[in-house]
Amino acid sequence: MGLRQAADQEASTLPPLMLAAEQLARTVQMGFHGKRRAGMGEEFWQYRPMHAGDEVRFVDWRRSGRSDAQFVREREWQLAQTLHLWVDDAASMRFTGMETGRAARPEKGARARLLALALAILSVRSGERVGLTGALVNPKPGRGQIMTLAQMMSQAGEVDDYGIPETSAVRAQSKVVFLSDFLGDPQRMAESLRRLSGRGVTGVMLQVLDPVEEDFPFDGRTIFESMSGSLRHETRKAGDLRERYRLRLAERRDRLAQMAHAAGWQFGTHHTGETAQAALLWLHSALERGR
Repeated sequence: MGLRQAADQEASTLPPLMLAAEQLARTVQMGFHGKRRAGMGEEFWQYRPMHAGDEVRFVDWRRSGRSDAQFVREREWQLAQTLHLWVDDAASMRFTGMETGRAARPEKGARARLLALALAILSVRSGERVGLTGALVNPKPGRGQIMTLAQMMSQAGEVDDYGIPETSAVRAQSKVVFLSDFLGDPQRMAESLRRLSGRGVTGVMLQVLDPVEEDFPFDGRTIFESMSGSLRHETRKAGDLRERYRLRLAERRDRLAQMAHAAGWQFGTHHTGETAQAALLWLHSALERGR
């Protein structure tokens, strides 16, 4: 079997989510996370005078030649991190708005899964351990873990309208990323954040919304129904609800941002009409700011 044929056969067995995430991950380069102290690593940190017990092989002779002392070239300590992911798979995440004359946008859940797996790929390449916030997939390094995550994320979601993260498996002092529309009970989310913050856990909340949920472009007689069918509201003047709806959405976003700030987390919003690359870059940057 030729190399190309073998590669094609292997790729055919991967979940489509895995292939899309690999392609997205290639658009972003993530380095190791420096801890700003001397140790074993790859990045240069500083020069310091040679001390008794230092090995001669660590002497930087070019720097030492400019003075009467000998200097050692120290590298920055780089410590593997642990990252936990929660991707909301509740019914509300299956929503996608349809616009006449335009290509269908991805479901919120599909975009959230793509971002989570691409972030996991980048993190594993950086030497980190990655897993889920629940007990189903404990944090591990390596490509095999990426395959496990891809298979888990490709499974059918929950039937409840809104999701709340299961955080029982989150390790102290680790990093967490929540991807959700956060349209459920904000008090329960606040309680989760408080528990995690108390254990030294920091992270990122990325709210994933469809542009229709942001703009509320409805007029006239409209029937609003939740994705599970458990909630239903009919109105003859949907346009009259627009300003009230937008105000409520803005209030919720402000509350989520305040909750995240109080816990030492980062909060952002991503619309499925925007590129996944932009959201992945923001996630990477937000995790770096929280380190």
